[in-house]
Amino acid sequence: MPAWKAIFHHLCPRCRLGKIFRASIFRFPKMYERCLSCNLRFEREEGYFLGAMYISYGLSLLSIGLLSVLFWSITDWPLIKDVGWALILFLPFAPTMTLFARVLWIYLDQAIDPDRNS
Repeated sequence: MPAWKAIFHHLCPRCRLGKIFRASIFRFPKMYERCLSCNLRFEREEGYFLGAMYISYGLSLLSIGLLSVLFWSITDWPLIKDVGWALILFLPFAPTMTLFARVLWIYLDQAIDPDRNS
């Protein structure tokens, strides 16, 4: 399976078979500690996902910026109103963006410094 497809399916970066998150419908899904297939440890150390917060912040700013530009181009509203509505419409997607940023961080970390010990 290609990496981009595995990222969108939240699969392990090493084997691309095991899921990173447990299935959850009503609350923020919890991560598995290790891949059920290849035993890769997802959170290497305390504070590991600090980098994912930077990715999430960047993706969120990009999304809000694109929504603002879209509203600005199709409405006659002042720019501040366009940005406000972009923020409001983005809020329901913030948890999904956080999960996606974690997956991207795990993939980036494994690409730069693969964990071969687990």
